[in-house]
Amino acid sequence: MIRVQDLSKSFADLKRGQVKALDSVSFEVKPGEIFGLLGPNGAGKTTCLRILSTVLRPTGGLAEVAGYNVMDNPAQVRANIGFMSGNTGIYDRMTGREMVEYFGRLYGIPENELQPRIDDIIEMLQMHDVAEMLGSKMSTGMKQKVSIARTIVHDPPVLIFDEPTSGLDVLVARAVLKTIESLKDQGKSIIFSTHIMREVEKLCDRIAVIYKGEILASGTVNELEEKYNEPDMEELFFELIRLREEEIDSPNNTGQNG
Repeated sequence: MIRVQDLSKSFADLKRGQVKALDSVSFEVKPGEIFGLLGPNGAGKTTCLRILSTVLRPTGGLAEVAGYNVMDNPAQVRANIGFMSGNTGIYDRMTGREMVEYFGRLYGIPENELQPRIDDIIEMLQMHDVAEMLGSKMSTGMKQKVSIARTIVHDPPVLIFDEPTSGLDVLVARAVLKTIESLKDQGKSIIFSTHIMREVEKLCDRIAVIYKGEILASGTVNELEEKYNEPDMEELFFELIRLREEEIDSPNNTGQNG
């Protein structure tokens, strides 16, 4: 459902020239699979996800969503994708239901299908308490429920969650993760971007560790722990970064990294 091959993105910087935000990134995500994109802030996670959602154009390589090329068929990609980040804004003067309705209409869902769809989502997410509540009155957890609801209102086969638990308390974060698990059970292809190891270990079928725009390692958690002989995911993560930094600092390394 998602195919990324040798994806690259460079930005012009007045001081440093061309800076690589992504450098030949490749991975695939299958239906019914949660693929974790794990990396520190500034690693290139969000750049990659913005390309997949057609917000940014890649410098090189290939990115396909549900069989559509992000460059050649951006409208079809947007129709088949749902994107949610941890800082998604909620309109203060709209209720939860009105917010989801608004996005449903933006996606062109016929009115006779939209209301039953919203009712199903409200039931699935157990958001009866926020359906008629104004955004200005909602807690952070309530806003996250509405954000998820509007992300899935058009029933896209591909979902992208960019740091969806950022800033949430433990109970709300747990509810968000359980919702993502239920979406996986519906056969969705899901990319889950985070820097929280515990979430990766609990949720993801496969992961890729990304740092300074490069994939350092990918596979299941067990595969990576066995390959690098490190049973602690957090220690493995830091070890991969340490090794990459040693390569960058090596006198024999003449490539440009950013």
